[in-house]
Amino acid sequence: MVFRLLQTLERVVLFGALTFCLVGSVPSRFTGGQGKPDTLKEIWSSGDLTVPLSNLGRQIPAGIKEGTECLGLPSFLQLFPLIFFAASLNFALPSRLSQTSSSRQSPSLPQPTPAYPCLPASRPSIQGIFSTRRAASSAQGRTRVPWGKPQAGVIQAVVSPHPAEEALWTTRADGRVRLRIDPSCPQLPYTVHRMFYEALDKYGDFSALGFKCQDKWEHISYSQYYLLARRAAKGFLKLGLERAHSVAILGFNSPEWFFSAVGTVFAGGIVTGIYTTSSPEACQYIAYDCCANVIMVDTQKQLEKILKVWKQLPHLKAVVIYKEPPPNKMANVYTMEEFMELGNEVPEEALDAIIDTQQPNQCCVLVYTSGTTGNPKGVMLSQDNITWTARYGSQAGDIRPAEVQQEVVVSYLPLSHIAAQIYDLWTGIQWGAQVCFAEPDALKGSLVNTLREVEPTSHMGVPRVWEKIMERIQEVAAQSGFIRRKMLLWAMSVTLEQNLTCPGSDLKPFTTRLADYLVLAKVRQALGFAKCQKNFYGAAPMTAETQHFFLGLNIRLYAGYGLSETSGPHFMSSPCNYRLYSSGKLVPGCRVKLVNQDTEGIGEICLWGRTIFMGYLNMEDKTCEAIDEEGWLHTGDAGRLDADGFLYITGRLKELIITAGGENVPPVPIEEAVKMELPIISNAMLIGDQRKFLSMLLTLKCTLDPDTSDPTDNLTEQAVEFCQRVGSRATTVSEIVGKDEAVYQAIEEGIRRVNMNAAARPYHIQKWAILERDFSISGGELGPTMKLKRLTVLEKYKDIIDSFYREQKM
Repeated sequence: MVFRLLQTLERVVLFGALTFCLVGSVPSRFTGGQGKPDTLKEIWSSGDLTVPLSNLGRQIPAGIKEGTECLGLPSFLQLFPLIFFAASLNFALPSRLSQTSSSRQSPSLPQPTPAYPCLPASRPSIQGIFSTRRAASSAQGRTRVPWGKPQAGVIQAVVSPHPAEEALWTTRADGRVRLRIDPSCPQLPYTVHRMFYEALDKYGDFSALGFKCQDKWEHISYSQYYLLARRAAKGFLKLGLERAHSVAILGFNSPEWFFSAVGTVFAGGIVTGIYTTSSPEACQYIAYDCCANVIMVDTQKQLEKILKVWKQLPHLKAVVIYKEPPPNKMANVYTMEEFMELGNEVPEEALDAIIDTQQPNQCCVLVYTSGTTGNPKGVMLSQDNITWTARYGSQAGDIRPAEVQQEVVVSYLPLSHIAAQIYDLWTGIQWGAQVCFAEPDALKGSLVNTLREVEPTSHMGVPRVWEKIMERIQEVAAQSGFIRRKMLLWAMSVTLEQNLTCPGSDLKPFTTRLADYLVLAKVRQALGFAKCQKNFYGAAPMTAETQHFFLGLNIRLYAGYGLSETSGPHFMSSPCNYRLYSSGKLVPGCRVKLVNQDTEGIGEICLWGRTIFMGYLNMEDKTCEAIDEEGWLHTGDAGRLDADGFLYITGRLKELIITAGGENVPPVPIEEAVKMELPIISNAMLIGDQRKFLSMLLTLKCTLDPDTSDPTDNLTEQAVEFCQRVGSRATTVSEIVGKDEAVYQAIEEGIRRVNMNAAARPYHIQKWAILERDFSISGGELGPTMKLKRLTVLEKYKDIIDSFYREQKM
């Protein structure tokens, strides 16, 4: 009797789940184009929007008290002269942030371009891509997209038929793993092709990729995108791509990067990105390690790197150059047009057969770490890692599906980094986002122009990108007239106070709304953020100064926490889950635990879930170090969790300084305190491991070369202002280093103030030095994502560091 009742209950639950799926997945064309039914709308809009001030875990600036009244309306008569004066001003600050043509064409038009226009001779036309055989597909009744529909009896979401033989990790490119499925989020695993194919039914006619050609934005729809990926997949097969071998891509973000990556997965290969700044030797290491059969490059400069090391790459069969033609005809070097034409010789059925045999627990992406502590490690990500994170990681960040609101994003961060790849490429496919590609010189100054033209709804940047935007605004403000500068400072101060004291309140005081209307809205428009609802950052810590600056502009920066080894985000902040300085809450279906916690609750962060990688390619020892017997990933990061589950990162365990006296000193809080106290400081690195006392290396804020992005000798406007305040006339770094007593005295006083706030004397900075050049990627002190390479700095400036402690002995 009990067994029958359980059977009946199980059928009721299954029927209810099926009904929900059917109702919840009605395409927009069946709902009058008004989006999802109410059930899904409620899911998307759920979340607690209130954040108690007492749980923020922050320091409130002087002059702002806890419990400050959020709606204290000032007298209108007091503000009337200001309103009248501001209304009569031609507030010109935004126009100076970016010099663009007034006749810009926005790429946000919903209709995609029905061709792939304006491409060099080496690129294929969309008409040529569509000139493929459709007869067999038409006979099967496939109307939207002619190929790749899962066949009857073939379930692409099935995991290996022998799960008992699979471990939680592998180091083989052709290996499989047992997935970590949490009961709270038991979504069935599925492949990248299944994700794309299901997206086609909903988003096939939506604009997918936007790129600029002769100052005009062109678009590729999702249906066209899919066809391009299939044709690229057949091209790879024709060139001899083997199962579980790689296609390495060495180029700036572009449509070709995207459909080559997707085509690689369709063809059974592994996508491997290589940073465009990599040396020939670094390219050789990665291409050899991942067994690359094909390498895609965008320019002759990148082609030359591969030609130099080709003889050391036994698995390499061909190179495809897609942005520029090769300097001359070379064997096994193809233009993009030639490559795509090769795909015509491979039957569609051959590609479908490969797609149908793919499993979610097989590797499809390799992400190489930046190698800050040795040779880069190849992080193996499964198809389930990608499809699951693209769905649930993005939902945690409040990314919307296109039938509710099509997200518009700008792709400019290196796609060889997991954050950009999961955010731009895979999440875009999952939810039908429109991805617009910035120019290759985006980080040299053109990014703001692209943002203004595209007007993204969601934007992500590493902390250094946000800092550069902040510095640019500060420079423009410093050059503005007295009244305009004062108005900006007033608007930012009242807005910052409101956002710090009442962060969860939608009710804004009159002064805050007035400041936003008169000033801040114009600044956001000038930056290209007029429509941007979500601004993210990750990959490195962000200073409190930068976060406060953007809060003053009424721009919240939402943090995410994860690693290449977690397929990107494992924790996410969003409009529904936000606390200042935190990295957000767990992504659904993920777990966290802190081990070896101290008295303050700080311990090593260990992670578990569907985001966890398969293992390091060909590195069993490193994999065993990272993943324990129960499948937990030991991140090496230290952090704490508050009572509501928000994560706060306190530093890297490997970066923890242990002094000769046995004191454990986390360097990041002290470094940030120095930069906050001294706005002239660009980078600060604390030193003192196994030393008797702490010392510090400092660099000054300077302008960047517009062509190379290398630091110049010229101080920024903010640094010059600092010098003037302390009585110095210096405008260059060389005028200060070793010479300027006024600046040195001001820095000494700032460090003394930092020491006064330290917990104990062992945390005091006793010696410091200013370096002649700021840290940079070209100098080796920063990695590709602007992370500080501490070991490199210690080696490069060894003589200066040793001098600190030599003098102490004397």
